[in-house]
Amino acid sequence: MAVLILEDGTRFEGTLFGDKRGACGEVIFTTGMCGYQQTLTDPAYRGQIVCMTYPLIGNVGVNDLDFESRGVQPAGVVVSELCELPSNWQLKKSLDEYMNEQGVTGIYGVDTRALTRHIRRQGAMRGWIVENDQEAAALGAIDSDVIMEASCKEAHTVSTGGDVKIAVLDLGMKKSLTDWIVKKGAQVSVFPANTASEEILASGCDGVLISCGPGNPNAYPQIVENVKALMQMKPVMGVGTGHLMMALASGCRVSKMLYGHHGSNQPVKDFARGTCAVTSQAIGYAVDGESLPGSVTVSHINWNDKTVEGLRYEGRKAFSVAFVPGGLGGPFDTTYLFDEFLAMVRDVK
Repeated sequence: MAVLILEDGTRFEGTLFGDKRGACGEVIFTTGMCGYQQTLTDPAYRGQIVCMTYPLIGNVGVNDLDFESRGVQPAGVVVSELCELPSNWQLKKSLDEYMNEQGVTGIYGVDTRALTRHIRRQGAMRGWIVENDQEAAALGAIDSDVIMEASCKEAHTVSTGGDVKIAVLDLGMKKSLTDWIVKKGAQVSVFPANTASEEILASGCDGVLISCGPGNPNAYPQIVENVKALMQMKPVMGVGTGHLMMALASGCRVSKMLYGHHGSNQPVKDFARGTCAVTSQAIGYAVDGESLPGSVTVSHINWNDKTVEGLRYEGRKAFSVAFVPGGLGGPFDTTYLFDEFLAMVRDVK
């Protein structure tokens, strides 16, 4: 028998699977009803313990096609029922086998509904997956430099085809983010999160995409300064954490939400279109709507809690959204934003 211990002392019993050495991280929940492989390989979850609210996990195993990065990104995983006999025509291995290979600990048999309700009331907090209380202390502190951990280590080219050149500042992006830009007809080069704006501009790019990723954007002032410089020189689009970096670069405040937005079913209102779309999100911070300077306007809001989900930056060719317009597992309701960004880049070019 193992246990998930929250920092407020609340305990949830279960059984270990995957690598059984234990895990520590911020405990959050994700509300997606499908796509657990994409969630587990999304760098935006780097260093967190992810509770899956959908009760049965692992039923289709793991395949070679649905990865968003090279491996499991969360520090740990919490599920209600773990499927031990997965079935799918693309199946390569079970979730238990894959997580063991990746060195990531999971716990199943947990009352995930009770855990989710607790986090909704008390907020996301640190937690430990262990077999006994002594092991929790031995696991040590939670790493805070998650963006640099999740980012690529050196610049690289994804595609050389296309009529415009897009530089992507990788804050811990999903693979499908660049897949969409390539699909829309652009050349794509990716740069590590700590790359200076001068180096990105020297690449000859026509536009810049600031990617999604994990962590607290307030902890990375140098990245904010680089983003500010890029916004003054090129058309820029930001998604997820990239949206928060652009907001900070424009003088907005960014604060931690009680339990964040995690999952592929977040409703977002687009004011310009007058529509509400289903979006995929993995973000724990939001722009303070009361802190917007006069040059920044709200373009999208979350229809659940009315938090700011999108911004337009007047006087600049720039906009940002807190969600990811397209990703493996869907939804794809807002991929028109990629078209809008590339149209803006082509117009400037």
